[in-house]
This record gives sequence, structure tokens and C-alpha cells, in this order.
Amino acid sequence: MPPSAPLFWMKMSLVTKLLHTRYRVNDLERTVTFYRDILGLEEVKRHKSPRGSELVFLRTPGSEELIEITFYPGSGPVQVQPDLTHLAFEVDSLAAFSQHLARHGLKYSDGPTTSSSGSTFAFIDAPEGYEIELIQKAKT
Repeated sequence: MPPSAPLFWMKMSLVTKLLHTRYRVNDLERTVTFYRDILGLEEVKRHKSPRGSELVFLRTPGSEELIEITFYPGSGPVQVQPDLTHLAFEVDSLAAFSQHLARHGLKYSDGPTTSSSGSTFAFIDAPEGYEIELIQKAKT
């Protein structure tokens, strides 16, 4: 803040809450099915925007933040660069989640790996190539 800024700006938070994160996709239904059936997210709302994009908002149990999955053909095809971005979710057990993945014909793309803090993490690939990180926190 510049020195001439009013004092109230220094005490006020400019943003107050993360509301959602958007991922644009080529196949809306395939992606929504993945997040629902593989990760257990709940579809909260679905609508078409005035620009013509189709939007589906998903929520993780226990979180307020939403994930917005968007299909917008006017922007051309989605091409996700490797290691560009990922979403991270906490799981109770990576071993149990691995069994869940196997029942769906999937497996981890990387890991599990245990960090120096004792937490263990692994990655799976979502449709369109977005990475999903799964974290099993260290037992304290």
C-alpha cells in the first residue's frame, strides 16, 4: 500500500474467501463422471452461461470451495501442459484409494511417496490430463 493510502485499507482484507477454481474441459460428462465416481465429489449446480459455456460446479464433502468444470467450445480444444496445475485432496488411506481405483480400471500415475513430514501423496490423471494429488496426512 502506498503511504498515502487510508488507514482502513490496511486493516481490511482485499479478498475474503476462495469460492471456486475453474477447469475447462473437452468432454464435460466424462469429466463430471470422473470427479463424481472416482473422487466422490457432489454436483452442486449446473447451468449454461450467457457466453454459451456449460458449467458444472462440484464440491468435496467437508469443503466450501467449489470446482467449476466448464465446456466452452468457442475457446477451441483444451490442451493441458504436463505439470501445469493440479488439485489436491486429502484421503484417509492411499492403500484403500488404490483399491478403489483398481475397481475402476485405474492406478496411480506417480507414487505413493512419503514426504519428510510423514504425509504420503500420490497422483492420478483426470480427463484432459489435469493431475489430481491425493494426500494421506501423517498420523500424529
